[in-house]
Amino acid sequence: MKAGARARHSKGGHDEEEHENHERWLVSYADMMTLLMVLFIVLFAISQVDQKKFTELKNGLAVGFGNPSVAFNGGEASLMESSDSNSPMDMSSGIGGTTSDATAIQEAVAAKERARAAQRQARAAQEVQNFDRIKQQITDALAEHGLQDQVRFTIDERGLVVTVITTGIVFDGNEATLLPAGRAIIDGVGPAIAALPNTIEIDGHTNQLTGGTGTYPSGWELSTARAASVLRLLHQHAGIPETRLIAAGFADTRPLYPTTDPRAATLNRRVEIIVLSNLPADTRALLPSAATTTAN
Repeated sequence: MKAGARARHSKGGHDEEEHENHERWLVSYADMMTLLMVLFIVLFAISQVDQKKFTELKNGLAVGFGNPSVAFNGGEASLMESSDSNSPMDMSSGIGGTTSDATAIQEAVAAKERARAAQRQARAAQEVQNFDRIKQQITDALAEHGLQDQVRFTIDERGLVVTVITTGIVFDGNEATLLPAGRAIIDGVGPAIAALPNTIEIDGHTNQLTGGTGTYPSGWELSTARAASVLRLLHQHAGIPETRLIAAGFADTRPLYPTTDPRAATLNRRVEIIVLSNLPADTRALLPSAATTTAN
């Protein structure tokens, strides 16, 4: 009976078709309009600059350039105000903003560089004072043996240069073995530089004379051997670590005086003990001028 009832219901009745919604497009349209509204709200929000925050940014940049009194000069006049003009960017300044802003930035950068230059000059002057103390210690030690005239001091971009004139009392002709007086000179120099953290470079030089180099094939070997003799004595007697010592020979390629000068034959024949400065290269370049200023 139940089966018959279902059959009759199936025959006598019919399913109602689902009504088609012709207004679904309104939903998509509303979604699109909502998104557009959000987009324009965001664009409007980011177009409004917080003047207080911009002022803080302006002052922060000024402090970063090291001259807050001149950077972004003009008080309330700022890059924002320049955007209200007919032109969105003042091309005469090379950047967005007014010409006065660009000039102020350049002045701030120049002031920063002047401050750095003054700092470098002060460090160079301090290094010269340190070298002067070393010079005095060496001079006092050599004066005890009457050998102070055998050493000359200069300061160049490398550091303090102690020049030992290799006369007959320091080395025999064409030889690289230190004589007693030569050993006394090196012993007078060693204690003054032993405690320093600086690297010590010893350079050997010969003169331009071509009378022969004894047992050495050329001036290169002779000058290098003399530098090595001084290095070995500084290590053994003054206790300077080998890691802080450098020896080099230059033969007659770096003369102090030209061959036409009467002093060339004597003074170009030398050994230089150089206390290398630890300052940066741009500061070391100021050492000669700082030494001249201190001497005056």
